[in-house]
Amino acid sequence: MTVDTIGRSLSEGFFMFWDTLWALIFGFTLSGLVQAFVSRAQLQRVMGDHGPRTIVRTSLLGAASSSCSYAASALARTLFSRGADFTTSMVFMVASTNLVVELGVVLWLLLGWQFAVAEFVGGSIMIVLLALIGPRVFRGSYVAAARRRATAATAGHAHGGEPTGGSLSARWRSRQNWSDAASFTLADLRMLRRELVIGFVVAGFLAVAVPNSVYRHVFVTGHGGWTALENAVVGPLVAFVSCVCSIGNVPLAAALWSGGVSVAGVVAFVFADLLSAPLVVIYRKLYGGRQALILVGVLWSVMSLAGLATEALFHVSGLLPHARHMQPVRTGFRWNATTYLDIVFLIAFGAVWWLARHRGSAGDDRYATDPVCAMRVEKANPGAVAVSGGVTTYFCSDGCRATYRARTEPRDRAVGRG
Repeated sequence: MTVDTIGRSLSEGFFMFWDTLWALIFGFTLSGLVQAFVSRAQLQRVMGDHGPRTIVRTSLLGAASSSCSYAASALARTLFSRGADFTTSMVFMVASTNLVVELGVVLWLLLGWQFAVAEFVGGSIMIVLLALIGPRVFRGSYVAAARRRATAATAGHAHGGEPTGGSLSARWRSRQNWSDAASFTLADLRMLRRELVIGFVVAGFLAVAVPNSVYRHVFVTGHGGWTALENAVVGPLVAFVSCVCSIGNVPLAAALWSGGVSVAGVVAFVFADLLSAPLVVIYRKLYGGRQALILVGVLWSVMSLAGLATEALFHVSGLLPHARHMQPVRTGFRWNATTYLDIVFLIAFGAVWWLARHRGSAGDDRYATDPVCAMRVEKANPGAVAVSGGVTTYFCSDGCRATYRARTEPRDRAVGRG
């Protein structure tokens, strides 16, 4: 691999990140707001079951949230940890990544209006299938263990779990809740930052170093119904390997379509942004290995079935596209709507960072500051503690405690030897 290839790969990965930056900030900030302002009792009332009305309401809320895959996974975990049904949380995650206007616009521009329609038709089918299959699979001890794991991931952040201030209007006026929301946002980003970096770097190298023809050879073409079936099953596998999330996988989908992949395969591939390798690692981190494996199997099944159903519906209705072309894609910095959104949300993120760093009153002895990440930690419910020389140090998580010990123990030993 040449230096030029490495440079172009890193550049490609950066611009993939840049194209989704505003959605990342929006999704993680929304997750922080939910954690800080919405009580478990409220979420249990709104999303505590998987009934038809709840699924419809959750799908609309997810579509309105419009998150990228990584941010959607964090927000779904937040909803689940606060009492939402697991199936309903996954429906929210699917809707917030696959029933969004910006994805439809990019599909229209690169592949044609039929694929923009296919996004919403196939996305709705996928949610219906998930609502039918999920409750029969996501149950029992695995879900209970996943909830304990997801809840533990947020237990050490900022405060004891429930918003302060009584009524919703009073909570919105509480600076403490806004500060808690900011800290939750930064905590989620810290928890997933390694996976984010790996995901975009790998996606950049795959986009540059691996020719599109390699992916096209993976799919069977020219065999009628067998082609549609094989393509729909293999589509999520290619998404897993390519590691491209959200809107970033549409250019590759266009290349697959121009190379002869069926509608079912392309649709399943676009929906499988939730099955990229870094996200599967995140699911294991959030819910445990067994529940993550079950989740991957269910998502893979509903994505493939939704792709097949969409192609069948388009074939019957006469909407099946036949012209195989893709618009040229120019990767690089340019002044467009995405750039302006990134700038606006970066400014907003600066406010979030400032709010998290300047929390509450200095005299509030209920809280301590994590010496590693500067988060405020409730002393009554810390993520971890360390006691040395009669002094207790509070941390938001075991990870920060381990980092702190790695920094201080060699220095303490050096002082002792002196």
